[in-house]
Amino acid sequence: MKKLKINYILAVALAITSVKSYSQVSKDSRWIYVGSYTENEGFVDGQAEGIYTLQQNKENGKLAMGETVAKLKNPSFVSVSPNGKYLFSVSELNDKEAESGFVLSYKINKDHSLTEINKLSTHGFAPCHIEIDKTGKYVFVSNYMGGVVMMYEIGENGNLIEKKKIELENPKQSHAHSVNIADDNKHAYIADLGNDKIWIYNFDAEKGTFTPNTQEFAEVANGAGPRHFSFSKDGKFGYVVNELNSSISTFKILKNGGLHLLQNISTLPAGFLNKNSGAEIHVHPSGNFLYSSNRGANNIAVFKINKKTGELSLLSHTSTEGKTPRNFSISPDGKFLYAANQDSESISSFKIDLDTGALTSLGEVLEAKTPVCLEFVE
Repeated sequence: MKKLKINYILAVALAITSVKSYSQVSKDSRWIYVGSYTENEGFVDGQAEGIYTLQQNKENGKLAMGETVAKLKNPSFVSVSPNGKYLFSVSELNDKEAESGFVLSYKINKDHSLTEINKLSTHGFAPCHIEIDKTGKYVFVSNYMGGVVMMYEIGENGNLIEKKKIELENPKQSHAHSVNIADDNKHAYIADLGNDKIWIYNFDAEKGTFTPNTQEFAEVANGAGPRHFSFSKDGKFGYVVNELNSSISTFKILKNGGLHLLQNISTLPAGFLNKNSGAEIHVHPSGNFLYSSNRGANNIAVFKINKKTGELSLLSHTSTEGKTPRNFSISPDGKFLYAANQDSESISSFKIDLDTGALTSLGEVLEAKTPVCLEFVE
């Protein structure tokens, strides 16, 4: 009888220890939502079921696979609202699959599962990017096909409401790849890969207006293909990764929100002659470094930012240990970088040297189904 009692006490103690251990793991973790491809297209062999989760250990940077939390077609880009309550996702469909692409709103539950709120047309095809303004009131979706950018208002319950349809010139040629809101929330920049232009808009979140700037656009080199945009931490400079010629264009941001070109710099290693396309770009939280991904060279280019002039100088290239790094994300504390290798179906992890910006592999490559976009939520 005494032996049974002792075993019972030990079992209870073990259970309590397990609960504490799980609680500690949760406390020391961040959640990441992964956008993916689910369909077999001409340019991608989608294997995922929808949006799924990862957990990041804050201390050592290691990742653990979660589960699929929303099943939908090609949720290639996802974005979390500033208050952490909602997640928005595109459904990247082409003109052979549906009458349009779609954007969906989800409630983020306490266990990080998702509950769908509503689903709206993007009035174009292949929606590929989502931007949320700094107040968390508006969502912008870029359609790669059709020259259309949509502006939605976020309702009280996280539902999306159509607000404005922005139509770009040469719709058959236009490929809107991203809308990027400046940190002051007063200006927006639309990277139009097809027209080789950055369209410049004035934005008023209080009034909900979105109107062309006096400088309607800034041009990049012919055939460069501007894709995504990132801002310096002081808001004085903007950086555009050009997909088609594997370069970054550095702009000075003028007082009226206009753009003045300062520099073009290659993202590729010297002597690299194989096929490549630029993909993602992020300024480090410190404001000291800039990172850009290369699909083909399959690496992350690391640049030093001159905070006075805004210009970039190349520091290094680091292999992403996989194929086609479509997207990458930097942890909110700036300590780690994670690259989504779309074609090798993997996510690689790196530690960031906060003094030099250098990337060091954590030595683990996580198997993940057709990852495209990585989005942290605190």
